[in-house]
Amino acid sequence: MDSLSLIRRPIEREFTQFVEMFNAAMSHDDGLLGNALTHIRQRGGKRMRPLLTLLIAKNYGEVSDVTLNAAIGLELLHTASLVHDDVVDESAERRGQASVNASFNNKVAVLVGDYILSTALLHVSMTGNQRIVENLSQLGRTLAAGEILQLSNIKNPDFSEQVYYDVIHKKTASLFESCATLGSLSAGADEAEVEQARRFGETLGMMFQIRDDIFDYYDSREIGKPTGNDMTEGKLTLPVLYALRTAPYAAMINLAKKVKAGSINADEIAVLVEYTKQQGGIEYAEQRMQDFYDKSMVFIDESVKKSEIRDALVTYLDYVMKRHY
Repeated sequence: MDSLSLIRRPIEREFTQFVEMFNAAMSHDDGLLGNALTHIRQRGGKRMRPLLTLLIAKNYGEVSDVTLNAAIGLELLHTASLVHDDVVDESAERRGQASVNASFNNKVAVLVGDYILSTALLHVSMTGNQRIVENLSQLGRTLAAGEILQLSNIKNPDFSEQVYYDVIHKKTASLFESCATLGSLSAGADEAEVEQARRFGETLGMMFQIRDDIFDYYDSREIGKPTGNDMTEGKLTLPVLYALRTAPYAAMINLAKKVKAGSINADEIAVLVEYTKQQGGIEYAEQRMQDFYDKSMVFIDESVKKSEIRDALVTYLDYVMKRHY
């Protein structure tokens, strides 16, 4: 059995219900809006975030309508943020498919993103749980703040690992935090349990994004996206930040400055990528992933009592740690 099937096994029925409800939320009879929603829905994806919400809820009790609506609200909020991000980044593709702004235009993309965001708020209101509503509302603020921090950091001449961690916490780890928090809240977990689940989601999310950033240092045939894509967009991620800190060669610092200035070319990116590998940047980032993995395992060891949920969450962690795309 493959990893995703093992992760879904304890919640197969509930996950099927989630997919049906999510697809209904992402449908509309109107021609243009309906076409745009269908275009986004066809991207599919592995649904790692709602899977986490359902698993955490099952750990503390059962998956209820509250859980499902919370998971749908969060996944819709995430989807809306991606649609808007593609407009901001002027991205032509998302997961190998043309972005909404490329397939339609920026105006349609912004309005469709707004529609999805409003649908997220509708579903989270259906939970009838004030804590869940507050958490999802705060998540929307955090995601937007993360995007703005990332944009402002591009103009920052310093090469800061701390800022990098702040960005990935706001942009990615906060999503996984909310998944785990909403799952535990929906199942009636107590305050200590909710906090433990939140920390688990946070460390898992940090690990997830570091793995994603490591992909950028390898050939597109292996991972399905161009090498150095982040650098093309002005972003310096953990591997190269480590190399610059531990082996601050003037020529490489100048190339890193060109990344931030948006003036670097493909050949120069290749040089910076190779330098990062030679200086142990990939190994350093993988060690930081391992640190977050170990912290995540503490939660599983101490707070997960159901064997089938434990197996699913360990498989989840291993999948995030070792995934290739």
